[in-house]
This record gives sequence, structure tokens and C-alpha cells, in this order.
Amino acid sequence: MSAREVNVAIIGGGLMGREVAAAIQRWPALIDHPVRPRLRAVCDINEAALGWFDDIDTVTTKVTDYHDLLADPTIDVVYVAVRHDLHERIYTDVIAAGKSLLAEKPFGIDEAAAASILAAVEKHPESFVRCSSEMPFFPGAQMAINYVRSGALGTIVQARNSFLHSSDLDRSKPIGWKRQNEFCGEAGVLNDLGMHTWHVPLRLGWAPESVFGVFQNIVTERPNAEGALVECDTWDNAVLHSWANHEGVGFPLTTETKRIDPGQKNTWVFEAIGMDGGVRFSTKNPKSVEVFGLVDVPGNGQEQAWHQVDAGSQSVWPTVTGSIFEFGFSDSILQMWASFLAEREGLLGDRFGCVTPQEAAATHAIFRAGMDSRSRALPVNPR
Repeated sequence: MSAREVNVAIIGGGLMGREVAAAIQRWPALIDHPVRPRLRAVCDINEAALGWFDDIDTVTTKVTDYHDLLADPTIDVVYVAVRHDLHERIYTDVIAAGKSLLAEKPFGIDEAAAASILAAVEKHPESFVRCSSEMPFFPGAQMAINYVRSGALGTIVQARNSFLHSSDLDRSKPIGWKRQNEFCGEAGVLNDLGMHTWHVPLRLGWAPESVFGVFQNIVTERPNAEGALVECDTWDNAVLHSWANHEGVGFPLTTETKRIDPGQKNTWVFEAIGMDGGVRFSTKNPKSVEVFGLVDVPGNGQEQAWHQVDAGSQSVWPTVTGSIFEFGFSDSILQMWASFLAEREGLLGDRFGCVTPQEAAATHAIFRAGMDSRSRALPVNPR
């Protein structure tokens, strides 16, 4: 297959910008992909951050003003990883410039910003736009998703999708923009990490009919750059209890999004249980998928049993890696980009794809419903 070259620019040279740059350098690991991306340009307002990209020989442009990238007619695709309060302005500018966009979550700081970005997408259909969410590209996650789609669960009884993090466990960690509503948004941890827990449910058609949220602000103060304690006003943890629907039958769907979850590091969990079967997967054990069903036990008839299945290394797009090997976070970034660029070419087919602008905007309505539900919570009055 002759791969078409696509020129990529990154706006935001921090952690995720570097992860994406590294993933693009690993592109030859993919087998027969129709696109060959080349990282050509990087932008960051902090000029010192641009030095990391010096060793990538395809990068010929490094700037501190993203408008310089948008004016470059050779740039085809832009990846943006910046503060949430900057999403609306930068995303709409990228879209209006006719560039394709892979945007970081939450696709705007709130519902209004997401609606503005969605309007820009509709006004400029020449710009192919998706939102970043890499965790479902683990092979075990794909196996679990396909198991649900197969109908093997029968009538769904319950489902759960969680993202469990511990980056804020240290109370002495200095406050950053993700811990301030002004920059992160009122939804707090939901804005920061909530897309990880809604990509799969929304793709399976489980848009909630109702939502009730339980929120925690555990560490209310953190030191600033001078060491003085200042207010940390974002939600650290959020659990949304929802009522969803699968093939005409309602069921409870729980999503957990936590920055402070002792015992975890960066764990994504998906579980769905039905009358006829079940499936669960966690990135904590990335090679193992658990499948539930009934088995014949001599003398006992049918009994319930969980089985373990090894997921291996292969995800949405095949790679040169042997199928028996393990998969990791960096691999999920590569797979997400492989899906994004294949879908941009119209060649993804029925493979799993990135978050659509409509799905990204829908998460903001879900987050708002969860926050609004707090005012409707009823106190328990013992009799």
C-alpha cells in the first residue's frame, strides 16, 4: 500500500504533546496504514518547552504563536493540548483555517464552549475533527467492547466505566491549572478525565436518560509557587450514577472519575454484566480480559463462572509487534492516531474510532446534569 504523507503540527509542547510526537516517530510499527504522518511544526508559549523537539529531524518550525502554524498551507493536521479555557478560541481558529484537528478533552471548558466548537465544525465540514481518548484502544478494551456488541450479555443488568488516578495524592503538590475552576472548568475532574469514562458508553449507545452525581473536593488547599496555601476549588473525584438504555431495556450505568484514588496510578476499568454473560477489563492487568458465563458442571448442572482470556498486543490497527506480547499506554496513543488518520481518509471502515465532536459535546451535558443533581439530593431523615 502506498501511504499518503500528512503534515502534522502540535500546539502545546507539554506531556501529551511529547507523547504524540513520540507516537508519530513509531509509525513504521503499523502494518499497511494508508497514511504516513510527518511532524513538521510545534508551538508552545513557553519557548523553553520547544527544545525537547530538537532531536526530531522532521520538525522544521518551532513558534510561540499558534497563528503562525495556521497560516502555513503545508500543515494538514493539528493536535492541540492546552488549558481547557483556551480550547474554544484555539479549536475554532484551527477549524476555521481548514486544518483537521485532533483536540484534547474536554472539548471546551463548558457546554457553551463545546457548542461553539461544534458550530465551527458544522460551518467548516472540510475540517475533520475528533477528540482525544486513548484508553479504549487497549486490546482488552476492544475485546470487551466487541463482546458487548456481540449480544453475548443478553439483557444488561449493570455496567461501569472508571478512570482511577492518583496524581493528586500528595497534599504538598503545588497547585496547577487543573486544580482551578478558572482554567479547568466548574466540572473539575470530569473536565480533566471524564472523557475516559464516557467514550465507550456513548459509542455503545448508552446516552443516559438521568444522572445523579456524587462529588468530592478532598484537598481544598495547595501551595502556590511561593509556597503559600491557596484555594484548590476543583472537584477531585466524581461518581455519576446514570440510568441508560440498551436495546429498549434500562439499566444502571456508573462512571467513576477520580484524581485521588489511593491504590491506583492510572487505571481504566470497563465492566458490563448481563443475564447471559459479562465482561470486564482493567488496564491494571492489561493482558487479561475476564468473561462471565454459565458452564456445565457434572453433577451440579449449570454454574456461574468467570474465565480469563489473554488479550495480547493487537488493537484496532495491526502492528509488527507479536500478538502474544503486552500492550501499554504509548501503544494506545499510537492506535488512537492510527484510527484518527484512517478515518480522516475514509478508510477506517467498521473499526473503533475516536470521540466525535457530537459525543464530546454530549459529555458536557452529562457533567452539568451530574452537578445540578447535587441540589436535588434529599436528606435522610431517620424515623
